Amino acid sequence: MKLQPNEKINIEEILNDLEHYTPRRKGWTWRKKLPEGTKKSDFNYYEISEDLKNSIPLPAAHYFDNLDPQPDTVITSEIASGRFEEDVRRMRMAAWHGADHIMVIRTLGQSHIDGLMEGTPEGIGGIPITRKQLRATRKALDLIEDEVGRPINFHSYVSGVAGPEIAVMFAEEGVNGAHQDPQYNILYRGINPIRSFVDAAVAKKVMAWANILQIDGAHNANASAKKARNVMPELLVQHAINSLFSLKVGMKKENIALSTVPPVVSPSPEFRINLVYAVTLRELFKGYKFRAQMNTRYIESDLFDATRIHVLNTLISRLTSADIQSTITPDEGRNVPWHVNSIRGVETAKHTLISADNIKQYLKIDEEQVRKEVRELKMRAILMLEEIIEMGGYFEALENGMFVDNGYYPERAGDGIVRKKNGEIAAGSVVPRDKDYMAPVCEHFGYNALPEGLDKPCDLIGGCTLHNREKIQFIDELDESDNVEKRLQEIKEYKENNLIKPEVEWSYDGWIQLDMTIPESEEYAKAAAVEICKKMGLEDIHVIHSAILHPSEGTYLELKAKVPFFVKKDELELPQKNEVMSDDELFEFFGKHKVKVVAGTIGNDEHNIGIREILDIKHGGIEKYGISYVYLGTSVPPEKIIDSAIEVGAQAVLASMIITHNEVHVENMKKLHEIAVEKGVRDKLLLIVGGTQITNDLAINNYMDAGFGRGTKGNHVATFLAKKLKEREQNE
Repeated sequence: MKLQPNEKINIEEILNDLEHYTPRRKGWTWRKKLPEGTKKSDFNYYEISEDLKNSIPLPAAHYFDNLDPQPDTVITSEIASGRFEEDVRRMRMAAWHGADHIMVIRTLGQSHIDGLMEGTPEGIGGIPITRKQLRATRKALDLIEDEVGRPINFHSYVSGVAGPEIAVMFAEEGVNGAHQDPQYNILYRGINPIRSFVDAAVAKKVMAWANILQIDGAHNANASAKKARNVMPELLVQHAINSLFSLKVGMKKENIALSTVPPVVSPSPEFRINLVYAVTLRELFKGYKFRAQMNTRYIESDLFDATRIHVLNTLISRLTSADIQSTITPDEGRNVPWHVNSIRGVETAKHTLISADNIKQYLKIDEEQVRKEVRELKMRAILMLEEIIEMGGYFEALENGMFVDNGYYPERAGDGIVRKKNGEIAAGSVVPRDKDYMAPVCEHFGYNALPEGLDKPCDLIGGCTLHNREKIQFIDELDESDNVEKRLQEIKEYKENNLIKPEVEWSYDGWIQLDMTIPESEEYAKAAAVEICKKMGLEDIHVIHSAILHPSEGTYLELKAKVPFFVKKDELELPQKNEVMSDDELFEFFGKHKVKVVAGTIGNDEHNIGIREILDIKHGGIEKYGISYVYLGTSVPPEKIIDSAIEVGAQAVLASMIITHNEVHVENMKKLHEIAVEKGVRDKLLLIVGGTQITNDLAINNYMDAGFGRGTKGNHVATFLAKKLKEREQNE
C-alpha cells in the first residue's frame, strides 16, 4: 500500500489482513536536527529539523517561496473521536501540517478497565485501546510516515489496574510513547497505592524494553487544584517521585519526559509566574526530557483565548526548553472535537516555535531577577519531600492528604486528596511470591527463580510475545452491533454514490459551525441564534460559545448544527481556476515590458477600496511588479477613463464597479467598449472590470476582455496582463 496525496486513505485496505501486520519499528523517534545556521531561501535557521516530503506550510508561506521549515521540537496532535477509523484520517491531516506525535486521548473509562479489552472501542465509557485499534492505527501511521517522509510517534495511556497488560500490548503493537504515572492512578482513579506502584514497576520495565517514551501525569494536580499556583512545589515532588522510580525500574533518563504545564493564565501576571516555574523545573531535572503543554484547567470555549494561551506557553518553551510541544484546543472546553482545531493547534505551535527561532540569543532571562523565586520553589519542594519521609513515606503522606492540597507548601489548606494505603480499588491484590516462583517471560519485574544458563527467560517456552509474534493472539471485535465493519457498512452507500456532507468528527456526521453577532443581551442572543438556525433548516442546534460584546449592545455566538442533506459530488460545477504566474515570472516580464494602466471606479460609484488593493504596492497590488498606473478616483465617466488611457499611452483600463438592480454595470461595460471602438483604440486597449460580484463570464458577455470578482489579488490581474500582452506580441 502507498498513500497518494490526491486520494483518501482507504480504511478497508488498512483493515485487510490486519491479523498478520507487524509494526515496522518500536520505540520513540526524535526529529533529525539540522546544523545551526542552515539557510533556507533568504533566511538562516538555528532550531529546525529536516523538511517534510509532503506538507502544508503556514498560511503566509506563499510570500516566502513556500518555505515550510520544521521546528526541532516534536509537535503533538491530540485526537479523540472515539473511532479509530476516523482518527487515522485526522492523523494524516495533522502530519501534513507538521505533527509527529499523535496522542489518542482516552477518556475516563480506560482507567477503570481491569483486563485487556478485545472488542468495540466504544460503548463502555471510554476508549479501551484494543489490539485491533492499535494495530490498525499503527499500520495507517506507517503509511503516513512514508507520505510525509518523517517517523510519526503513536501515543496512548498505560493506566488503570490493567496497566501491565496494556504496556505489554503497546510493546507488541509498536506504540512509541505512553503516559505512565502510578500517582495518577492513586489520586485521580482511586486505585490502591501499593497495587498502583507494583503495576507501574511491571509496566515501566516493559516500556523500557520497547524504548517507549514515558510522559508522567504530575500536571493533573495543576489542572485539578482549586488554586493551581499553590501546588507548584507539589508538582516538583510528583515529578521527582515518578522520575526516580522510573530510573530505578530500568528506564533510560532520555526516555523519561516530564509533563510540564504552566500553573496560571491571564488575568494573573501569567508570563512572569509561568516562566519562573519553567526555569525551576528544568534546573531540577537536567537530563530528562520536557513535554510542554497548555493547562487544560483554563481552557474555555473561546478559540482565540485558547490560541493566545497556547502562543504564550510555547514562547516559554523557546525561552527555556521543550523536547515535545503539545497542543490543546478549545475542544477541551467545548467537547466538540473539530478536525480543524487539531490542525489549528499544530499550526499555532509550529508558527510560534519557528517565529522564535534562536530567540535565546537575543533575549536573556535575568538570572538575578528569577534566582530568588526559583530557589524558593526548590526549597518548598525539598521541605515537602523531607516531611513525606518523616511521615514514614509516600503511602503515609497519602493518608494524611498531602497531595492536591491548595495551601502553598508548607502552608496546608486541609483539602488534599486522601487515599488509604490498605484501601481503595484492588486493595489486598498484591501478594508475596513463593521462593520457587518462575515466570518464563522477558522483561519481567521482580523476583524470578529462573534456571541458570538461559539466554532469555522465554527460551523455556519457545519465545514470549515480545520475541515471537506468532504467539500473539489477534482477536477481532466481538460486539455484533458496535464495530468498525458495521460503521463502514453504514456509510458505504454514501461513498459509492459520491455524496458529500460536512463533518467535524466522523464521516458524514453533518456538523457545521456558524458564528453570528446578535445585537441583544446574551440570553436573548442565544435564543435568537437558535431560532435563526431553525429557520435555515438546520437540526440538532447547540450554542457552543458566546462572548458578551456589551451587556445590551451585542453578543457574539458560535453554534454547531447538523445539515440534514447531502450534495452530489458528480453534480458539482467547479469554479474555473485562474492560473497565476509566479512572482519571479511576473517580475521578469514587467521588467522587460514597460506597462501602464489607467484605473478608476466607473459611473456614480464611490467605492474605491477594492481597486486600490489591486493597484497599490502596500497591498500586493500590480505596482509591486513594476506596472505603473494612473488612478482617476471614483465616479469616473467611461469616456474620461478611455481618454486618459489614450493620453498616457496605457495598455489597459481597470474599471471597478458594483452590480446594480437596474443593470447600470452592464451599460457601463458596453459604454467602455463602444467609446474605445469609436476612438479607434479598442484593439490596443485591454478593458478589465472588477467588483465583488463581477464574474469573468459576465464581463466577456458584455464585450470586456476580463472580469475579476471577490478574492482577486494583484497577481491575478498582473498574470492576465502579462499573458494577453505576450499573446499580442507573438501575433504581431
